[in-house]
Amino acid sequence: MLLPDAGPLITLAYADALDVLFMPGWSVALVDMVLCEITRNQTPTSQKLAQWVQAHQLPVLPTRINQRYQQALSSSLVASRKSNLGELAIQETMINFAFESPPKTGVFLFEDHKIARAGFIVPDNCRKVSTRAFLLFLEQKGWLASAIEIERRAIQAGRAFSSLRFPA
Repeated sequence: MLLPDAGPLITLAYADALDVLFMPGWSVALVDMVLCEITRNQTPTSQKLAQWVQAHQLPVLPTRINQRYQQALSSSLVASRKSNLGELAIQETMINFAFESPPKTGVFLFEDHKIARAGFIVPDNCRKVSTRAFLLFLEQKGWLASAIEIERRAIQAGRAFSSLRFPA
């Protein structure tokens, strides 16, 4: 199951290329916190992403991370922490995959420099892949004409796409 973080979704939305996520034939799902991150504020891509999720009836996987975030928002408490909650929610989901029988395989699609450089821990049955590496994989398989073209379209549309190459 492909679990994209907010960054790859935003980049692909800028490039009008969200459907490349389906090219490998894997199931695609969003964790609830990532859906919240990509739609909670009005951005150049928030409406496009919400419509795409709805049009494809993507499953939204519930997490305790999002539950606690929503509780903080609805109470008098201010949800002080907003950064990295999507990544933590994906990590929570993939840890749960490890306890299923048989364990479900998860592919974490990320774009954050910190994740590429840090030891973001995923269970043995899961993988982490950068947006750029994913696009190159699709190109190598012959499912995508040009990974660089997708990147170029996102940048031309205004996306500050990561310059980090992972793996190096």
